[in-house]
Amino acid sequence: MDWVGIGLFVAGGVAVAARLLPVAEAEHTVERIAPLLAFLGAVIVLAELTAQAEVFDVLADRLATLAKGRTVALFGVCVAFAAVTTMILNLDTTAVLLTPVMLALARRLGLPPLPLAVTTVWLANTASLLLPVSNLTNLLAAGHVGLGPVAFAGRMWLPQLAAISVTAVALWVAYWRRTARGFTPPPPHRPADPVLFRVALAACLVFVAGVLLEVPLWMASGVAAAALVVAFAVRARGALRPALLPWRLLVFVTGMFLVVETLGAHGLDRFAGTLIGTDGGPVGAFRAAATGMGLANLVNNLPAYIAGEGGIGAGHRTQLLALLVGVNVGPLAAPWASLATLLWWERCRAGGVQVPAARFLLWGTGVAVAGTALATAALLV
Repeated sequence: MDWVGIGLFVAGGVAVAARLLPVAEAEHTVERIAPLLAFLGAVIVLAELTAQAEVFDVLADRLATLAKGRTVALFGVCVAFAAVTTMILNLDTTAVLLTPVMLALARRLGLPPLPLAVTTVWLANTASLLLPVSNLTNLLAAGHVGLGPVAFAGRMWLPQLAAISVTAVALWVAYWRRTARGFTPPPPHRPADPVLFRVALAACLVFVAGVLLEVPLWMASGVAAAALVVAFAVRARGALRPALLPWRLLVFVTGMFLVVETLGAHGLDRFAGTLIGTDGGPVGAFRAAATGMGLANLVNNLPAYIAGEGGIGAGHRTQLLALLVGVNVGPLAAPWASLATLLWWERCRAGGVQVPAARFLLWGTGVAVAGTALATAALLV
């Protein structure tokens, strides 16, 4: 991932230097993604420190206790936990931070880790429709269609419900139904530093309140992250390391945008526009969703969205939101289809969890197709 990110960044710089991407367009791209990068950096720092304050561990144990030893109930709370984390803190946070928590929880309960791991990654993608903060593609789309967080959620809550429903059914049939029918709930998890725990929880609530009040996302995440950094500086200074800032991810995203803008200027946008068409009705919406899903699994969901956005006519808001459904719900048929999935594979490998690739990709394709189709239909209701 590091080498891919550096390669994309260098390729983007070369494209600008060689005038394959005009300097003015490169500057416009950087200006457009600067608030996005600020948000991404701040929210990852917020999430990393929240994890170190053991907020996720406490919540996971509370959910296990709530399930009262019943696997069916645990399945429900794990789906809810992964979905809410994705919707509030974005899909990359779910992949990076929730995956090890779920793996550790499975081991504490004596359950196979794969069902909990797959629950995390599928919902990291399919539960990322509701709010602009849930996915980088949403941040781009929200500005393009002129929808604030509340209005955005008003358009996307029904597609989000449809996508989560499809995912939950597939998870149960493919991974959970053969899991042991019971487990012994763990003892309550006690955070090592209750003060940091409470400050981290409060910082997350402040961030959520800022989102709902439509404070600029970079500002809401920045204030919450800064407050938590101050708390750690006072009580656990050793946890504040340069590695907290996700520079690799920021380099990856910047390079990807520059490369995709270059490709768009040389035919990718026209190709995507041909696939999507100009129909502003239901046919156009389904074509946009299918194009987004297909391109996401060929390249990645971020460049797929950017290319698709360039091929959609002004004023076709529903078609643009359908494209968003395709690039958010659809990236499950290939490991490289979203950054969250790539990060999840790395976390699983580090945690010693073997993921049967053929089964994962086969079921992922089914969820991508069914989820995209039903979520797009829900968007048109």
